[in-house]
Amino acid sequence: MEWMIEHSYLMLLLAGAFGFLMAWGVGANDVANAMGTSVGSGALTVKQAVMIAIVFEFCGAYLAGGEVTATVRKGIVDAGVFAEFPHYLVYGMMSALLAAGIWLIVASWFGWPVSTTHSIVGAIVGFAAVGVGMDAVNWGKVGNIVASWVTSPLLAGFISFALIKSVQKLVLNQDDPFQRAKRVVPFYMFLVGFAISAVTLLKGLKHIGLEISYGASLGWSAVGGLVVAVIGAAILSRIQPNPEADKDFRFHSVERIFAVLMIFTACAMAFAHGSNDVANAVGPLAAINSVIVNEGVIGGEAAMPGWILLVGAMGIVFGLAILGARVMATVGKNITELTPSRGFAAELGAAGTVILASGTGLPISTTHTLVGAILGVGMARGIGSLNLRVVSTIFTSWVVTLPAGALLSILFFYFFKGLFGA
Repeated sequence: MEWMIEHSYLMLLLAGAFGFLMAWGVGANDVANAMGTSVGSGALTVKQAVMIAIVFEFCGAYLAGGEVTATVRKGIVDAGVFAEFPHYLVYGMMSALLAAGIWLIVASWFGWPVSTTHSIVGAIVGFAAVGVGMDAVNWGKVGNIVASWVTSPLLAGFISFALIKSVQKLVLNQDDPFQRAKRVVPFYMFLVGFAISAVTLLKGLKHIGLEISYGASLGWSAVGGLVVAVIGAAILSRIQPNPEADKDFRFHSVERIFAVLMIFTACAMAFAHGSNDVANAVGPLAAINSVIVNEGVIGGEAAMPGWILLVGAMGIVFGLAILGARVMATVGKNITELTPSRGFAAELGAAGTVILASGTGLPISTTHTLVGAILGVGMARGIGSLNLRVVSTIFTSWVVTLPAGALLSILFFYFFKGLFGA
């Protein structure tokens, strides 16, 4: 540990590089949760989605990414087990960042939407179980995370299925769907504003120290929903039908109305995502920084200096801009054909699942939630509308994520022990 403290700048430089790599992977893979449906439905182009996400993901990550974070994410390992060997925590977190970052970049290259949370959790479980001992891991927490592979997609799929059925009944199957949409869509806009406000309050802004209760969050979210509905209604009043385009596709004008919804959703979800999931990259980096700055003293929480949030925010932006389009294509186009109305149902279904999970403590993955929501939308048109080959590949990548992160983390942990000394 003495050598590490003497060379603290070197260790922090390495850790910062690995944290940037992990944030790069978060941007390349997980941002598809916020942008994939908007691009796939045609509401936004890839370039527009990247520009929106760069602004809102960066703001969410930097402004609301957190002042403090748990020393070990998700309570998977008790930080106290490293009290006698604090340098093992540093080696382990460096290994976890490097392992999860590499896996996310590999998955992104192949267009697999995997969970960034599960990537870092698998990496932490790997080095802790092998480097410290099997008893150091809270296997009950790991079991809950594995269970979320089933609960997240099912719940989101059910909500999204119900939403798209309501759109079909209330709008698409009416005699004048365009005028009907103008009357009904403001209500959906309220739901979108409510859901996104709730996601931001419950999973995002809590990081900056705002102690808002679950009930109060829902109250403020209702206000947010009303604001979005009023603004949206004003925008919708300017949209006129296009009879020529409607001859080729009956719902062309209707889908233009739902496209307005998707832009609202994309901006807000990007902010909420950046504020929440940046912790997967900067949390371990903050733990490393805390151990080194405090000369080996380990606490339950670690401070989050501004430079660490900046590393995370910049990494997310670069990963999204350079490699994000591949996963966007998988989520938005390759699972099932999306239109703005279907994309809206999927996005709102995913957001609704996050709200329920935040209130009940159910462990979920935003990636699994969104994929489940898209499957629910596809099932509303029959199983034949789903690309089952792509779906099976996605499910396989989910199962592989935890062990892949764990295996890579174990290898890097022993490498760092040999390099820097046990």
